[in-house]
Amino acid sequence: MDMLVKLYDLPDNRSRAARIAELGVRVRRGMAYERAVVTEWVASNFGAGAPGWVSEAGVAFSHVPATCFTATAEGGVIGFCCYDCTCLGFIGPIGVADDWRTRGVGETLLLSALNAMRSAGYGYAIIGHVGSPNFFARAANAVEISGSDPGVYADGLR
Repeated sequence: MDMLVKLYDLPDNRSRAARIAELGVRVRRGMAYERAVVTEWVASNFGAGAPGWVSEAGVAFSHVPATCFTATAEGGVIGFCCYDCTCLGFIGPIGVADDWRTRGVGETLLLSALNAMRSAGYGYAIIGHVGSPNFFARAANAVEISGSDPGVYADGLR
């Protein structure tokens, strides 16, 4: 299933960003020189369960500016969110380290990337092949796109 986000009607991200900053977490757009660090982190944290994520994160770092946002704490990566990787206008993949979940890091990453898409001129974003629909509905008011299963990932190589 895919989901749709209205970029012109996003929740405010400032309070979330301030809350996670108090935890020592920084969310920002990735830089090209960080590609290897981030893709290696994605592989070690999600590679077995989501092998395409490493490839998609690599694509995000090939754009200028990069279309990958990272969350860092204590000098290391703790989360990431990409857009415009497999398809233009698609957001994802997104992932947060297990021990940092439920603290607002994922929501802050998601809304940072969605706001960047809005600033780039997009009116809507599509979340492809959603694994956690409740998260996206709560964080970004995403709604299911009827008839979108299996979507663009239907005939992917494995």
